[in-house]
Amino acid sequence: MVTRIVVRAHGGPEVLEVEETALAAPKPGEIRLRHNAIGLNYIDTYFRSGLYPPPAGLPFSLGLEAAGVIEAVGDGVTDLKVGQRVGYGSGPLGAYSTERLMPADKVIAMPDAISDETAAAMMLKGMTAQYLLRQTYNVKPGDTILFHAAAGGVGLIAGQWAKHLGATVIGTAGSKEKADLAKAHGYDHVILYREENIAARVKEITGGKGVPVVYDGVGKDTFEASLDSLRPRGLLVSFGNASGAVTGVNLGILSAKGSLYVTRPTLMGYTATRPELEACAKDLIDVVAKGAVKIEVNQTFKLTDAAEAHRALEGRGTTGSTILLP
Repeated sequence: MVTRIVVRAHGGPEVLEVEETALAAPKPGEIRLRHNAIGLNYIDTYFRSGLYPPPAGLPFSLGLEAAGVIEAVGDGVTDLKVGQRVGYGSGPLGAYSTERLMPADKVIAMPDAISDETAAAMMLKGMTAQYLLRQTYNVKPGDTILFHAAAGGVGLIAGQWAKHLGATVIGTAGSKEKADLAKAHGYDHVILYREENIAARVKEITGGKGVPVVYDGVGKDTFEASLDSLRPRGLLVSFGNASGAVTGVNLGILSAKGSLYVTRPTLMGYTATRPELEACAKDLIDVVAKGAVKIEVNQTFKLTDAAEAHRALEGRGTTGSTILLP
């Protein structure tokens, strides 16, 4: 039997139920995967709460990121084999399980240099950092950028990667402890958003110019500050809603603040095809394997304690990456 976490009704962490179920043999184009580690991500809370509707409706199993070992392959799967280690970070939903069926074209082979725990902690967050820094806005040497939630899972990866690319990296954090953590992971400046005016500090750091790009996974609470931190014709990349969704925006504010751009990208939008997924994952694996970006798992929970993990994540009680262990 397979243990998985199921959502039967949208709500808080209390709606997460532990279920035992049978698992069929893989269909053509599928693999059966035994998970050794599962990634916890803020997007999981969006699906749980109903902010993002699950594609197949209720009930459903959460999770978009995990790593493990192939137990069986379906017909037509020729480039993967039983016993091979793989990871994934762009879904489909269902990672909160001890085993699952997966489309073979959604997994990436893991090199020996990267453990299952590291893979589960890096695939979604790391590929998110990749598309943000290398595709949505291509960070170049000499750029100064602002990245909110610098001590979070994506933030710690992005800080190291942006520094590796030659950027000056400004981050935001909610405490001195988180600021210190961010500075140890590539950030040149960290703004304590509870104590400092974000936009004023950014302008001070940049000599009044502002930054060409702001990466904002926080949402409602930081939207205005993000816009005010941009230079004319700058780009706000709004990629998450940790504080709530941004709503009721008058587009005229973009012209008033300097002909600004705003985009709302997703990892799935940047990895929709197999070549896109492979290119994104390869870039991530390369920087991790050579040590330019270090992946740190700062919290672990049992899979059956997923509700507790969600409470910690939403209560801003976590830093860096968190994984669930089957």
